[in-house]
Formats: sequence, C-alpha cells, structure tokens
Amino acid sequence: MRTFINCKDLGDLNKALLEAQEIKADRFKYQHLGKNKTLLMIFFNNSLRTRLSTQKAAMNLGMNVIVLDVNAGAWKLETERGVIMDGDKSEHLLEAIPVMGSYCDIIGVRSFAGLTDREYDYAETVLNQFIKYSGRPVFAMETATVHPLQAFADLITIKEHAPKKEGGKRIKVVLSWAPHCRSLPQAVPNSFAEWMNADEDVELVITHPKGYELDAQFVGNATVEYDQMKALEGADFVYAKNWSCPGVTNPADYGKILDDYKTMAHWTIDAQHMAVTDNGKFLHCLPVRRGLIVTDDVIESENSLVIPEAANREISCSVVLKRILEGMK
Repeated sequence: MRTFINCKDLGDLNKALLEAQEIKADRFKYQHLGKNKTLLMIFFNNSLRTRLSTQKAAMNLGMNVIVLDVNAGAWKLETERGVIMDGDKSEHLLEAIPVMGSYCDIIGVRSFAGLTDREYDYAETVLNQFIKYSGRPVFAMETATVHPLQAFADLITIKEHAPKKEGGKRIKVVLSWAPHCRSLPQAVPNSFAEWMNADEDVELVITHPKGYELDAQFVGNATVEYDQMKALEGADFVYAKNWSCPGVTNPADYGKILDDYKTMAHWTIDAQHMAVTDNGKFLHCLPVRRGLIVTDDVIESENSLVIPEAANREISCSVVLKRILEGMK
C-alpha cells in the first residue's frame, strides 16, 4: 500500500479489522518494520488526537518521527500554480514537497477544506500534490473531503461494542447532523458514511436538515431520512457530527451554514433523542462542543464511547503504517 485515502486502499476490510485486533493485543509486535525509517507528519491545521495517535503509532512500529506545523514552524506556503508570489507566502508547495520527501520515508498530510471553492476542495488539490511530487508513500491525516483514520477507528469501536444480532439482522448506525456555531467541512461525515457502507453488517441511516445532502459518492446505499427522531428509532449507534452545506444541490451554498444554530437546537443529541434508540451508544470524533452537538448527560453517560473511540485512533493508524511499511520492502 503506497497511499491511504479511503477504505478501498486497505483491501479486505475484515482482514484489516482482524489486524487491528492483533495490534491492539501487542502494539509493539511489528516494531522491526519501522527501524531506521522516518515518518514526516505535516499539519496545515490544528490537531490533538491525530497528532498524538499517529506519532504514537509510528513509535510503536519503531519509526523516527518529524512533526512540521506549517502555520507555526515553516514558511507560509503557496498552493496555487501560475501566481505571482508577491504576498506573505514565501515558498511554493511544489518546491517544498520534494524537499520534505528527501528527509523522510513516509509522509502524513493534514489539510482542511477552504470551504470557498468546492471544485478545488473535492479535487483534493493539496494532498494530490504530495502524492505526485514527494516521491514517498502518502497517507491522509484528514483532508478537504475525507478523514479515513478517524473512520477506521470508528469502525473498530463499533465492532468492539456491537450487540449480537440474530437472524442476520444488521447493526443500525445513524449519522446525525447536529448544529454548530462555525462552518465545518464534510471530511468526517464523508468518510464515516463511506466506511459504514463498506461493512455488510451495518445498516447506515443518515439524517440531516434539507440542504445538507452529502456527495452521492459517500452516501452510497445509505438511507437518508430528514426526520431525525424517526431515523434514530432502534439505533444501536448514534454518530453526531456537524457539517456545512456540501453544495450538492446548490454549489453557491457550498461551505455555508444554512440555518442559525440557535434555531436548530432541536437537532442537538440529548436524552430524549437517545431514548428512542435501542440502548444506543453515542459516538463523536472529538473535539465536541457541548450544548451544541450533544448535551452533557449524553456524552458523560455509560453509553458514550468517545474516549475508547479516540483511543482506537492509535490502532487504526498502526494498521495503516504497518501496511505501508510492508509495501516498502
């Protein structure tokens, strides 16, 4: 495996999940793979779980780690071609990328959506430049449109806590939009939907107000239900997440908040919402804004899995890095 952007890059998902169990039982089993290898983690945006979990996973595999925060510890980088660089950006990404590649063996890239140009964001312009010009294996630590390490960790968590179903009945997982005071990208819900659709044991329902329709390539075969309470009925897992308008039906609305969050408070996941589930477990990628996405009593309940979910970020990344290292032999 030379790149990791989506679940298809892992191949057989069941094998990847078994690998995750194996690594979780012995996190240092494959330490020999990373000996004398260097991971370069490049952050164009802030991070807590991604930075810590990825660095820990690499160390577990015996790797050296370099972390570069582009906004705090490097020249400001220009990403557009054909521009006159007479502003505050001193270096072009097209020179910076091969230089970065010369100092490492694997590159992890974290770069959020700008939320102003849908075509630019959904083309994954920044990530694809690293893939094309670095000469190194590249994996996504969240991009403009996807967050595969998070989605893989979400799936691991769901598998670990899934109730036993009889008669071939599938696990019901609901991805629910929730209000927020800022405009957020669609990367997490996109990947979550993609990975849930890839698991044959999962019945995915996506619920959100009209106008927040995710791109069809991620929705896949999921059921879209605009009535949130109806969608939550009988759910085994509830994944709450805000996202701004994806601009599917109206590109001019891309990246916008269509309704003031104060008027959408009835979408916040609270005890009343969870009461219609089947003893549903609560999930969220974190960080989470309490009182907007979820109430204190839900996130602090015994059915909240946000901490084990975050802990599994180390495991999902370990599987990915292991696969990349094995491909470098």
